[in-house]
Amino acid sequence: MRVDELLAEGLTRSFEFFPPKSDEESAVLERSLLDLDPLEPSFVSVTYRGGRASRQRTFDLVTQIQQAGRVTAMAHLICVGHRRDEMRDLLKNYADAGVTNVMALGGDLPEDPSFVTSDFTYALELVELVREVGEFCVGVGAHPQGHPRSKDLASDRKHLARKLEAADFAVTQFFFEPEDWVRLVAELAELGVEKPVLPGIMPVTTLGGVVRMASMGANVPASLVARLEGADQRGGAPAVRAEGILAATELCAQLLEAGVPGLHFYTLNRSTATREIYHALFS
Repeated sequence: MRVDELLAEGLTRSFEFFPPKSDEESAVLERSLLDLDPLEPSFVSVTYRGGRASRQRTFDLVTQIQQAGRVTAMAHLICVGHRRDEMRDLLKNYADAGVTNVMALGGDLPEDPSFVTSDFTYALELVELVREVGEFCVGVGAHPQGHPRSKDLASDRKHLARKLEAADFAVTQFFFEPEDWVRLVAELAELGVEKPVLPGIMPVTTLGGVVRMASMGANVPASLVARLEGADQRGGAPAVRAEGILAATELCAQLLEAGVPGLHFYTLNRSTATREIYHALFS
């Protein structure tokens, strides 16, 4: 099914994966997919970091999941390093494989200055091309705290509103306070855009994760850091993990009360934390 149709039917539950690079990673992902299958996800998405090899791995995994027929799959697309003709061919291949859901993203800027020049500057241009090529359902990214490359929050929201007007729904970068989602949706509504915005959920299960998440554009609130540090003092790494999962569960519960259209879990290709949160919320 199309993701916009799933959203129209009611609350969605979706999981995000990245394509494996080795046999060991493939085995981990296969176990995770099997473990999450009983949760009856509405759809799953597969990331793509750029480059020919990564593009093929994403295509192979998305089409494999879609053709297995157990769950709807969504493919990530990125602007960086892509020509328009190349993206047209990729989209046509997805359509031929029965994949109708895509996520149009800007992508991370490459560190290598010799990286292939892109025909796209903004994700909005990619959304417009997807619309030209076929009858796809298109998702876009949203940053509750503002995109790292935006000059200010006001301009970020205006750009996001234009992008979301052309798309069908958005999925946010992960965040840690329900007010972030509430404020984002309210600010988009003020700009006349009320399409579904799915909150992205990623539990912080290690103290080291606090630094990593900040580097990815989502600062962990001081109150949550204090909770994790307190857990570490009480019981070390296992206690930190348990506290992080509890905090993520509380966030999800608050978001559900606030009226989110669904929950989108960043799994890092592992199922345990996601299953624990899910069962705490819905069992």
